Amino acid sequence: MTGVLPIALADATKVAQALLQSGKEYVCVIRLHKRMPEDRVKSVLDEFQGEIYQRPPIRSSVKRRLRTRTIYYLNFLGVQEKNALFRVGCQSGTYIRKLCFDIGEILGCGANMRELRRTRAGPFTEDEGMVTLYDVLDATSRWRETGEEKHIRGIIHPMEKALELLPKIIIRGSAVAAICHGAYMTAPGILSLEKGIRRGDLVAVFTQKGEAVALARATASSDIMLKSNRGFMAEPIRVLMDRNTYPKMWTKSSIRTSD
Repeated sequence: MTGVLPIALADATKVAQALLQSGKEYVCVIRLHKRMPEDRVKSVLDEFQGEIYQRPPIRSSVKRRLRTRTIYYLNFLGVQEKNALFRVGCQSGTYIRKLCFDIGEILGCGANMRELRRTRAGPFTEDEGMVTLYDVLDATSRWRETGEEKHIRGIIHPMEKALELLPKIIIRGSAVAAICHGAYMTAPGILSLEKGIRRGDLVAVFTQKGEAVALARATASSDIMLKSNRGFMAEPIRVLMDRNTYPKMWTKSSIRTSD
């Protein structure tokens, strides 16, 4: 497989959880075991859009339990002899080689994955900001020679980039230090938030300046958060900001932590 592979450095490894759960996009060459009409291939691909059942292949890193995964879109791109090309956007944890096998079963001819390229992982796409290891080597050499950070900053994204697709909650500056020390997020500390948040959703907590504070699990829906003036709204599960960035503005007895 080739394509996009986000790599987190230093403290940015804390956002890896968000990237693992984000959607992916692939371009795949599927090898049909015998020639099939183009319209038949396209028709079968359309059947796999939406929620599908999938059992991980024998060679996989997870237990082979039947589970559901969502195929957001599956676009037919063409067929040449026994090779068909398609683009698929899917939920994380979807096995494309198993998808190819299942497509072959429905076609009745059998099929296997021949080539795969990841074109998107969460907010990162191959058309925007993707670099090669040679680019990294070149930028590192220039930085060492000149001491100018612009060479490194040109290939490294800020941690906040990885959180672009998560629903966001903006909190007051007075609440930041408490969250950094593991306190639950309360309604008075919330300045604004995105609509559509459901209880249990993973959310990104930001300051007014656009700084990432924490990854949290919503304990209430966005509708309830907007209406409430008291109570716990989210539980931090991964603090991203250094604890000493913002001054403490609470007493120890006034907060409830998620420990």
